[in-house]
Amino acid sequence: MAEAAVPGDALRARLRTSAWLIPVVIGAVLLLPTPLFAVFLAVIVLIGAWEWVALAGVHDPAARAAGVAVLGVTLLLLWRVGAGEALLVPAALWWLGFAAALPRLHVRPAAAGVDRALLALGLPVLAAPWLALVGLHGDPAGGAMLVLGLMCLIALADSAAYFVGRRFGRHKLAPRLSPGKTWEGFYGALAAAGLALLLTGLVLRLELATTLVLTLLGVATVALSVVGDLFESWLKRRRGVKDAGALLPGHGGVLDRIDSMIAAAPIFALGLVLLGVVQ
Repeated sequence: MAEAAVPGDALRARLRTSAWLIPVVIGAVLLLPTPLFAVFLAVIVLIGAWEWVALAGVHDPAARAAGVAVLGVTLLLLWRVGAGEALLVPAALWWLGFAAALPRLHVRPAAAGVDRALLALGLPVLAAPWLALVGLHGDPAGGAMLVLGLMCLIALADSAAYFVGRRFGRHKLAPRLSPGKTWEGFYGALAAAGLALLLTGLVLRLELATTLVLTLLGVATVALSVVGDLFESWLKRRRGVKDAGALLPGHGGVLDRIDSMIAAAPIFALGLVLLGVVQ
């Protein structure tokens, strides 16, 4: 959730990229059957893995490809054994733990060589959101709309954080990791998400208790999405790079675009499972 001003050329590049990227993603969510959506999403995650391996200190193309292949095989195995829900709990615990550690987190340059712990961490961190989104998409009771709703929720929160932070931001959220983010922007994102879900519940005529629970889940999801953003900022600062990649002009790499969703998807899917909204 970036709140810093974007230079004119970078903004134009970002808008051009968004002009084709957003319709492609929405079309994939709404039009593809779940198996093909899983393949589409796997391609995105595997490109993110290519960038992740570089952040872990692996720069040899063959070695990076091997790391991506390991994740690809892992996704296939998890899909075949139906282990999606089993990975959601540890993923949610990981993000809650990282959120708790943020106030004490220091940015130190990564040690020379390969960070094997970070390499290993990439498997569950990248596999969990893929499993969460594919699992949601496959739910017979409007799974594609749940996925699209989550994406819209994160986009709304991102926009609210930007505009509220730019207008009212005074207090830095995590200056060592992302100097542009403010507490005011963070609260703006939470308020926008909560209001949107309350209105959704009223429009759909859901019971008040159901609306309130879903609103709390949405607010928690947005809060964790910010943690995912800060986690990727931490990884990049350790390596001394501005972006995880350069595939998406104006946005950076794939990880720069999906960092919020990496943390948000598991907590959102887990909450819906616990509430019995999805099977």
